[in-house]
Amino acid sequence: MKKLLVAALALFCATAIMVQAQDAAPKKAKKALTPEQQTVQTEMLKKYDTNKDGKLDKTEKAAMSQADKDKMTAAGLGKKKAPAAPAADAGK
Repeated sequence: MKKLLVAALALFCATAIMVQAQDAAPKKAKKALTPEQQTVQTEMLKKYDTNKDGKLDKTEKAAMSQADKDKMTAAGLGKKKAPAAPAADAGK
């Protein structure tokens, strides 16, 4: 009986330590937007946020014109695309 009690107590302590460690983990801070980015974001939300939730979902982004998508990318908003791989020399 004592072994079972000690094992349960050890399991409880280990769980409590893990939960406390997860709570103490630093959270990623959101990167502050520049004034230009804030302006572009506000414009795009006014224009395309049809459900007024303050975010652009997939369907709202799909409805954006290419010019507006380019404007967001130029401002540094949205997903960043991976850089293109350098072309291999064909004349070797």
